[in-house]
Amino acid sequence: MTEAHRTIAEQLIAVAHRVDMRGLVAATDGNISARLPGGTILTTPSGTNKGMLRAEDLVEVTMDGGIITGSRRPSTELKMHLFIYRHRPDINAVVHCHPVHATAMAAAGVPMQRNVFPEVVVTLGDIPLAPYGTPSTDALAESLRPFVNDHTAILLANHGVVTYAADLWDACFLMEKVEQTAHMLSVAAAFGGARPLTAAQVEELKHLANTTYKRPQP
Repeated sequence: MTEAHRTIAEQLIAVAHRVDMRGLVAATDGNISARLPGGTILTTPSGTNKGMLRAEDLVEVTMDGGIITGSRRPSTELKMHLFIYRHRPDINAVVHCHPVHATAMAAAGVPMQRNVFPEVVVTLGDIPLAPYGTPSTDALAESLRPFVNDHTAILLANHGVVTYAADLWDACFLMEKVEQTAHMLSVAAAFGGARPLTAAQVEELKHLANTTYKRPQP
């Protein structure tokens, strides 16, 4: 194992422990992966509580899903992860969780496409809702096709959320941001619903994202 491989493995375990601690997954739900320097993928195994994940549980696979190292069965959602890596060469980490509020919105068929919170406009933009695809199948991966190139967070209908970024911590923090946004929108609904920003306000924020924050937004 190279030093870079070891560092990524340690980060993956730390992220797994964090999403469990923050209640973004329950029991053995969720899966996390990272692209290694050689182009292979390091992934969590199937059927493991993320708060109890250990280095020896991780599985290294090829971009075709073949096992390179590891004694466990790879995550059942590996097809979705590989789909993202194939379509986004700039992406090196994928996090899939079932956070309560965001998953509830996905189950209700409600995309987070209203520009309400400045920090979400700057960091995430719209968060679309992918149509339902049976977990662990090609259908789930294919459901991402219309959105994968233009977003870094997607709600999965009746299922959960997937986020992806250049590194593990960014992908993790995007997941936290999606859930926080869903929670705030849910609370705002009790007061009559959140008021969206105006088109001019959104454009100003996108300009800031492209210049000051260096996070390009379409």
